[in-house]
Order: sequence, then C-alpha cells, then structure tokens
Amino acid sequence: MAVAGPIARVLLDVPLAHLDRTFDYAVPDELGELAVAGARVRVRFAGRKVSGYILERAQESEHTGKLAALDSVVSAEPVLSPQIAQLARLVADHFAGTVADVLRLAIPPRQAKVEAETPTTFEPSLQPADFAHVWDLVDQNFLDALSSGPVVRAVATAPPGISTAELIAEAAHAIRTDLAHDQGRSVLIVVPDHRDVDVVTQALTQALPLSCVVALTADAGPAKRYRTWLSIRRGRARVVVGTRAAMFAPVHQPGLFVILDDGDDLHAEQHAPYPHVREVLAMRSMNENASFLVLGRIQTAEGQRLIRSRWAQEVGASREFIRASSPTIHTIGSDAELARDPGALSARLPSLALRIAREALSAGPVLVQVPRAGYLPVVSCQKCREVAHCHNCHGPLRIVQAGRAPVCGWCGTVRAQHTCSNCGSASLRAVRTGATRTAEELGRAFPNIKVITSGREGVIASLSSGPALVIATPGAEPIADGGYSAALLLDGDSLLHRSDLRAEEEALRRWMNAASLVRSSADVVIMADPTHRSVQALVRWDPVGFAASEFDERKAAHLPPTARVAALDGPPSAIDELIGQWQLPALAEVLGPVPIPDSRDDERVRLIVRVPLAQGTELAQQLKQVQGVRSARKASENVVVRIDPMNLI
Repeated sequence: MAVAGPIARVLLDVPLAHLDRTFDYAVPDELGELAVAGARVRVRFAGRKVSGYILERAQESEHTGKLAALDSVVSAEPVLSPQIAQLARLVADHFAGTVADVLRLAIPPRQAKVEAETPTTFEPSLQPADFAHVWDLVDQNFLDALSSGPVVRAVATAPPGISTAELIAEAAHAIRTDLAHDQGRSVLIVVPDHRDVDVVTQALTQALPLSCVVALTADAGPAKRYRTWLSIRRGRARVVVGTRAAMFAPVHQPGLFVILDDGDDLHAEQHAPYPHVREVLAMRSMNENASFLVLGRIQTAEGQRLIRSRWAQEVGASREFIRASSPTIHTIGSDAELARDPGALSARLPSLALRIAREALSAGPVLVQVPRAGYLPVVSCQKCREVAHCHNCHGPLRIVQAGRAPVCGWCGTVRAQHTCSNCGSASLRAVRTGATRTAEELGRAFPNIKVITSGREGVIASLSSGPALVIATPGAEPIADGGYSAALLLDGDSLLHRSDLRAEEEALRRWMNAASLVRSSADVVIMADPTHRSVQALVRWDPVGFAASEFDERKAAHLPPTARVAALDGPPSAIDELIGQWQLPALAEVLGPVPIPDSRDDERVRLIVRVPLAQGTELAQQLKQVQGVRSARKASENVVVRIDPMNLI
C-alpha cells in the first residue's frame, strides 16, 4: 500500500469564481491517518477558517513557499469520491459555475451522530417477484441489450396503458445481475417529485425485494437524508430512487442512470450553477461508463437531439399497439358538435364535455385537469379588459374565495376599493379560473356526485374506483384504481398561449400525462384550438412526431437545444460592466438587455447570449472567466448566469 503524501490538495467551500481551484496544505503528523482523500477539513484561508474537502494526497506541491497546515479534520469519512469530484468539475465548467456550488448540491451537511451509527447489515432476498414483461410491449430487444453488459443509451416513450414505474422496475432488474450476493451494478433513478418517488419505489421493491432499494429526497429531513446518503456511499444501497437532489448520489459501480419525465421543470435545479438532471446524468453515463435511459410519456426536443446526434437510440411501441391502447381523444371543433352547441369553441365547459362526463360517471371517476390552482388566480377590468395590478407593487391581483376582495399575489395587500388604472372602473372579471372555482361550478352541475380536489392545497395520491369528479392541477392527478372512466382537459388555450419557449411542448406533456391515467379506449376531451399541432399530436397520440417538428422549428430559429444559450440577470450597470470585459465566440449573438418580465425587482434586466452548439464550451469558459474577474475585484452587484435555462422569457 502506497504511503499517503504529506500534501493535501483541498477544494475550498468558497463559491467565488476566482477561487475555483485546489489549494495545497501541509498535513500535520497527528492528522496523517485522518486526512484521507474525500474527507471534510477546516483550513485557514485569507485570515479566517473555511471548510473544504481533500481532493487527494500528494508528495509535492508547485507552491514554492511554506505551506499552511490543515487546521483540523472534521470527519475522516471520505464523502467526496473521485468520481463525484470529477463530475463536479464537469458540471461546473458546463454551466459556468464553481465546484463549490456543485458540491453543496452533491454532498449533504454532516450529521455526526449518523456517521457514528453502526451500519445496517444487508439482508438479501432470494425470491424476486415475477414480471409482466411490459418492456416487450415497448421494445423486445431493449432489456436484452441492457442486461448483456455493453453500455446502452436510449430515449424511450412510454405508450398509454403501461406504467412507467413498471418499466423502470424491469430495467433495474436487468441491471441487478446477482441478487443473492448484492453483486453487480447499481441503478440511480431520478423522478420529478415525492409522489413519483413513492410509486417507483413501490414498483422497485416488488421487482427487487431487497433492502438495497432506498429513496433519497431533499425533504426527508437532515438526519434521515444523510443516513440514506451514507448507505449509498458505503455501497449498501444499490438501487436509488429520488428527486433532483439524488442526481449526484455516489452509487457504487453504476450500471444505469434513469430520468423520468425529463420535460418536468422540477428537474431544473434552482440553485447555482442551475444544472438540469438530464445533463448531469448524461455526463455521469459517459464519465462512469454506465447506461442511460430517458423515459416519459412525451419526447422532449432535448431527447430528440440525443437521438439525432446518435448518442442515444429511440425506443417506443409500434403504432398498432399505440392505437389499440390509447384513449379516444375528442376535440371541440367538429361540425356535429358545433351544430349541437354553437358556442362550443368559446365555452369553458361545452356540452360535449358535460355529456361525456355524465355518461362516464356511471362507470367510475372522471378526471378534470385545470392548469391553475386557486379560485380566480387572474382578474381584469370588466370594462377595458386590462389585467388588474396592485397599486403598491404592481403585482397581479387575484380572488382567493367567493365573496372576498381581490388580493395582491406579491405583497398580499387586500384591494377592497380597487379601481382600474387605465379607465377607472371598479368592476372585475375572471381571466383565469382556478381549480377551486372549477370544483364549485362542477359541484353545482353534478349535485349528487362527490367532488375531490387535488393540488396546491393538498395532493391526493390515489382514490377508489367509485364515481367522483376529480379536479386536479397538472402533476397532482391522483391515480385511480383501475383508471379513470374519462378525462376533461380544461383551458388548453391558456397553456398554449403562455410566453414560454416550451409552452406547446409543456402543454402536450401535461395532457398526455393526464390522458395516460384513463382506461384503454376511454374518452378524453381537450378544450383547446383543435387545429393546433399540440392538440393534433394528442389526438394522434404522436409525441415523437411532435418532438421532431419542434426540434426542426427550434433549429430554424437557433434556439435550444440546437444552440447553446446563456441568460444573464442583474442590474443594468453590472450587465454593462460584464459586456465590457468579455470576449465572446465569433458567432455569438447578443440579445438585449431587456427588463425581466413579471419581476418584482424593476432594477434587474436580462441579457441573452446565443452561440452554435460547437461554441458552447467556449461561451461557458468565457462567462466563468469574466465572473472570476468580477469576484476578484469584489464587485458589489451580482450577475446570475444560467446556461440553457428552462425558460428564456
């Protein structure tokens, strides 16, 4: 065994761009055995004590002067593995951030009592559950390729009638080649929210009845999260499912990385350097030589790019199977329906929707998807149609309950005597109707039917097969026993007309996720412009064709994922200073700066920089370098840099 060197290379927990490198420290003799690679330490830097991680022990240092010594070893537990350290550097460079910021996302805070606990003993089960072999209905060769050993990278679209949790469980079983002795490769699955964690974990424990299946989420509590994270790092948990906090989980011998529903914005980290789960897992797949699977009801434009670049293969069911298993989609623009109900195109609940709901209720629950929570989340002037805003902070007004005065959605001020700033009128009308108001309206239309709401005020995980109207916001739809007998997708045009690059893709994702919860051949009514391509993709159940056309449109417009884009938010003076310092790639396009829309801070603006994919690395390096210069000069105004953000507007 090689003797550890007297020098410790330390990554400081200091998120300043100009300090994003290692620093050498001497290792005192009394700390020699504790100061292992990956350990947490405290060191003196710039006259104060700061935390850090030992990246490695070395024999020599390039520093010519006398090295400062490590102040203390916080814990000898090697929490930073070489693989995660290398990944942190890749992620930091890709997203123009710092390694310190990445490690704050990757490594949970220490819990000393948890570290001192006796590790639980692994108790394998020798009787794995039987399978329904659902992958055979999607792609008969995928599992064989996954279990044969070579790396497989795929973007899979789950057809209606097949549970994504079952698909994940079978893929995990294909990777776990030796159940009896806990050998073989590990699996990491990242899902959007805690409800998906529960569903996928249940499917995994049925397919792999082992104590090595664990859930890792940020909301589990500090002690429980750290205990789970340690079991993963120590190799006792080999099948991990979690939310985006789990994308950096230090799994041993990874064999498969899975992301479920990659179009969900919950996969985008909200802390610097703002990485996306899909990109991080793709990096891990390449860096750690493991398979990679993107699985969802739709295919995103980013998934289409992976396929077109031949980095991943496309996996999906045949058109014959999709036609046989998909629900029947009804639009509101047919000649027969317009003859029956001339106001169908403008009505929020046309007679077609009410008729289908009434007939379906005799067979089971009916799902009603409403894009917005609340009562009347957006109101406007009755006379001039100007959206109502607060006179104090200019935030949007809303009505939270019948008979209540409007309230500002930003500052919470009650505007009982509100008057329109444009025309002076005091009358208001609804612009957007929320789930609570919808439940009230449907309760009057179906007086003898139980009405259930699921959304911001409380999410219901599942329900029985009895008759009920279930009003839910996207992502909060309960899973009905046996499936819903019908579904109504309300206010579709409000989703399509949002000021968002991904509005159409996001609308289709929400609709297909809801429609996949109904029974085979059941009725689904979509209240949106029937000629819109997103609606037509739903009618044909063709998410792959939609993704291809969406990708082509973005390519023509030079938008992500066919180009690299950086969004810079900050005060105008800071943005101007940054512009004066950078040297952008030759083909860079600078758009803006413009005020950030719907922002509470009128003093911040947004600048967009767009480059071809081939120059994306150069752009990230340049932005990181400029941020380093600003941090070294102790610039007082902060500029937030996001690479390929989910929302550019």
